[in-house]
Amino acid sequence: MLQLIKEKNPLVHCITNHVVSNFQANGLLAIGASPIMGEAPEEAAELAELSQALSLNIGTLHAESLKSMLIAGKKANQLGIPVVLDPVGAGASDFRLKAVYEILETVHVNVLRCNAGELAAIAGEQWESKGVDAGEGFLDVKQLAVTTSKKLGLLVAVTGPVDIVTDGESVMEIRYGDPLMATITGTGCLLSSVVAAGLAVSTKKPVEIVRDVLCFYAIAGEQARQETQLPGDFQQAFMNQLYSLTEREVSERISLQEETV
Repeated sequence: MLQLIKEKNPLVHCITNHVVSNFQANGLLAIGASPIMGEAPEEAAELAELSQALSLNIGTLHAESLKSMLIAGKKANQLGIPVVLDPVGAGASDFRLKAVYEILETVHVNVLRCNAGELAAIAGEQWESKGVDAGEGFLDVKQLAVTTSKKLGLLVAVTGPVDIVTDGESVMEIRYGDPLMATITGTGCLLSSVVAAGLAVSTKKPVEIVRDVLCFYAIAGEQARQETQLPGDFQQAFMNQLYSLTEREVSERISLQEETV
């Protein structure tokens, strides 16, 4: 898949947040994809037509960007272009959560890429009282991901100390990555766009594509950590790993657990 991205150079339309747009664009360039960072409603349909994947991110959501997401999402659906939704801070405000629901009702989203707290908010679960991403709560996250996948009819990828990928039928756990990744804002946002790029070029089952992307991304983080323990240097090292890490290196490291639900 990594080689396919470099060969096909998919154009990924990112309607994303202003905090991470530069990091996200550079990360896509590093893996061999091409980003276009347009959020104006007036051009949303046209940009979707030009693209091979659509990445939606609500990190700095406003009324106009939501309008663009709905327009681009509907156009992407018409053209069979994969759509990835990153519901950043979905539980932080009613505006964000209602926007996520509107997107999910209006657009067929292929992959929901989120963290455990965002998943809990979308599923209507009480995040604090469940403690779902720590200790025994991990099993709650996995089951919640499966339930949400079945209910919404999409792939769910939950990232955290242990990543979870499910299509409602199978569920995979990916135990890679490094805590230093969490010190860089935008690592999750970029991951969502890398997932979109993978879906644009690979003919494998979507759940396998998402699994492969998450493994690659997490291993890139581990490799970068070997070069530095400082977050500023880590960001640069991580970008370099996204550029240079090969499929062979990733396959030599992959280890995951898969089960039938």
